[in-house]
Amino acid sequence: MSPAEPSRFADLTTMRVGGSIARLERPASRAELAAAVIEQIDADDDWLVLGGGSNVVAPDEGYDGTVILTTGVRGIESIAADDGRMHLRVSAGERWDDVVEFAVERGLAGIEALSGIPGSAGAAPVQNIGAYGQEIADSLVGIEFLDIQTGEVRWVAAADLGLGYRTSTLKREQSGVVLAIELALRPAREGAVGYEQLAAALGVHVGGVAPLPGIRAAVLELRRSKGMLDDGVLASCGSFFVNPIVDENWARSLPPDAPRWPVGVEEADLSAPLDEGPRHRVYPDRRDVKLSAAWLIERAGIPRGFSIYGSKAAISPKHTLAIVNTGGSTAREIVQLAEFVQARVAADFGVNLRPEPVIL
Repeated sequence: MSPAEPSRFADLTTMRVGGSIARLERPASRAELAAAVIEQIDADDDWLVLGGGSNVVAPDEGYDGTVILTTGVRGIESIAADDGRMHLRVSAGERWDDVVEFAVERGLAGIEALSGIPGSAGAAPVQNIGAYGQEIADSLVGIEFLDIQTGEVRWVAAADLGLGYRTSTLKREQSGVVLAIELALRPAREGAVGYEQLAAALGVHVGGVAPLPGIRAAVLELRRSKGMLDDGVLASCGSFFVNPIVDENWARSLPPDAPRWPVGVEEADLSAPLDEGPRHRVYPDRRDVKLSAAWLIERAGIPRGFSIYGSKAAISPKHTLAIVNTGGSTAREIVQLAEFVQARVAADFGVNLRPEPVIL
């Protein structure tokens, strides 16, 4: 396995921004991926692992290190289990939506509402991807994990990953690389519909059922209508901000029409600079609600299609939760627009919007 030709982040990420990469490795198997990472650890060089590039804003200045690209690490293995479910062992570089399509075509329920989410399978548990009433936490059994502290490959059960709303210990504290994931799916031709907007699109009640192909088609259409598909039409990271979770009592200070949904106990985000991540405060025994980031952005006076004068970064013309590259945008312009949105929402509502993509 030899280093590939130099490339640019703009060629490898869905936001289409970012400068040159000094060295690019393209492993073609889980063993090669592990070996490439261990080689970089031993060399003590700067390195990072990149999957589908759908959740990254890369620097304009480029990267004077090694990028290990996982897109060649493919494969889906079906494993019969004694729990009445079919287990899928999926290599990290497999395109996530291909995994969903694979499951739906074989009558395996549990991830059909996660159709159309861009990125790779290995990245899916890192932020516990979710949409339309499902999360990967609902079906994840565990991961094959390369611990970069020890250089050992080990199995980590899903219960030990601290999976929460768009987060996990992989995102917060565990240093390593996901080599493969294992999902447990239910043999069925229909799936439960647990989200109001999806139920309306399918003409069923929340909690009702619908054929798996119908659920997948409806989700893809909903995502397409919001500009949340990586279909080459609008370069973006999909949702740029996470819906904030706040204390229910505090949420009563918002306008009555502000959407909110009850959730489990979480730590509330406080204001923090874009590059520092969330700061937390613990409220014992409180009740939390999830707010709509899109509603907050729109009510802060930022409409669809908005851009800062002279910038080629813009709020998506289809959905205020996405920031798009209209053509030739820089990473700095993307981040400037994100910070402007954060500042407006914080000033009007006192809510910090946490970015979903990784800002390199």
